[in-house]
Amino acid sequence: MSVINIKNLKKIYNDTGVPVNAVNGIDLTINEGEFTAIVGPSGSGKTTFLNMLGGLDKPTVGEIHINGTQVEKLSASKLINFRLNNIGFVFQAYNLIPVLTAKENVEFIMHLQGKPKKEREARTKELLTAVGLEDRMDSRPGKLSGGQQQRVAVARALASRPRFILADEPTANLDSKSTENLLDMMEKMNKEENITFVFSTHDARVVKKARRVITIEDGKIVSDERKN
Repeated sequence: MSVINIKNLKKIYNDTGVPVNAVNGIDLTINEGEFTAIVGPSGSGKTTFLNMLGGLDKPTVGEIHINGTQVEKLSASKLINFRLNNIGFVFQAYNLIPVLTAKENVEFIMHLQGKPKKEREARTKELLTAVGLEDRMDSRPGKLSGGQQQRVAVARALASRPRFILADEPTANLDSKSTENLLDMMEKMNKEENITFVFSTHDARVVKKARRVITIEDGKIVSDERKN
């Protein structure tokens, strides 16, 4: 079953008076439970594409359908609510709230969703245990390593029980061991909970784990390969 359907997606920037086609006519379907890497050289349009997919940027032309909802047509308030309940985000820079503990960072999304305290606490404990941080729940981001912070970010992304997770260069700031642990954890959650993952990445280790690899160059898909 498809989770994401994209039709003729384009993003044209005209900041300098010269049009730049950052994304130039992408058609794509991503099915539930896929573990997909979006790859390509710097400036190829990967991050712009991912930002549009997550509703963080609007396309110049084209349609994005997620779970049957046409995302780019939503009002600002409806888009915020849709993202909150359907999409988990993992960023290269972690984007944790520095004054909150690991536990509070993970709980924050569920607080916005209006989940009761007992449910928030149980889900947070479950997730931080799953990512191997049950003993660091009360630590603030500044007291955690890069790998630990990214694991908190993944737990936070999963907290809202999203249909899929968008991860923009999630391993860029991590060492080899942290990268391996993070990818193993996300692969496990993908298989056990059937959560769809879409990565934007330069990292060969992510590409190796992915079961589908989509290559973008000059804003267009130039290859789309599925592994057995």
